[in-house]
Amino acid sequence: MLTPAGRFAPSPSGDLHIGNVRTGILAYLWAVTTSRAFRWRDEDLDRVQEGAADRQLAQFRALGVTIDGPVVQQSTRTGLYEAACERLEARGLVYECYCSRRDILAAPSAPHAPPGAYPGTCRDLTDSAREAARDRLHASGRAPALRLAADARDCSIEDVLLGTVTAHVDDLVLRRGDGVWAYNLAVVVDDGDMGIDQVVRGDDLASSAPRQAHLARLLGLPVPEYVHVPLVLSPTGARLAKRDGAVTISQLAQHDFDLWRWMGESLGFGPWTSLEDAVAGFDPAGMTRDAAVFDAPPISDGA
Repeated sequence: MLTPAGRFAPSPSGDLHIGNVRTGILAYLWAVTTSRAFRWRDEDLDRVQEGAADRQLAQFRALGVTIDGPVVQQSTRTGLYEAACERLEARGLVYECYCSRRDILAAPSAPHAPPGAYPGTCRDLTDSAREAARDRLHASGRAPALRLAADARDCSIEDVLLGTVTAHVDDLVLRRGDGVWAYNLAVVVDDGDMGIDQVVRGDDLASSAPRQAHLARLLGLPVPEYVHVPLVLSPTGARLAKRDGAVTISQLAQHDFDLWRWMGESLGFGPWTSLEDAVAGFDPAGMTRDAAVFDAPPISDGA
């Protein structure tokens, strides 16, 4: 049996900004204070910037974070995703989808489904209709996606901070038309395989937790404990982005930014001085539930 663990799973699409780092440190603190291992996964199936994964990991190690076990790259685990999809397919829960994004947006929504939810257009096509759609895509150099027959429903999870989170689960994509395995399938399979029983991440991802929990149950995997933490926002109230100024660790270092002081204060604990101080001072029950506001200094020339 794998040791219970939490994780941080950044996408190596570029350097992490202060909000990403705060969430990763929170994942570490939450794991350590609940006697869990802490694992690291590069979600590198899409949008990869050369060298970003190494820089991200090096920054966390420089902050004192210890990674338990090997670093996992999703790009090396496609066989696991394929095997999971085949298990679902054997139960009649997978079908080909020939719709473009435009087709989905133009189609009438199912009753009570949110805008943009997949309406099941390709779910019950006849064999002849499937063959014609497949040929049409092939002629344009495209291939069908694979979707889960989720039986459109509302599902709920219990989040440590947010309480009950309910979301509509439509026929989510398992594999995209370009052959890339979809985020929801990869995350669920990886967490189950790595023994992740605690998922700490930004609360912008809370709405995806019910569909991931539903998929985990279909695959016979345990549903982890979810902890969706507040984001870091710009002074305008928008989600913090790199365009807001100096927001990466290397940029902020040029401004003598005191990361640990800001981290502790942004979480409602007062200033910290180091990771060790953070571990000693972190109390999950006392953490603020409010988003942090970060007024980024301007980017220095050459940053």
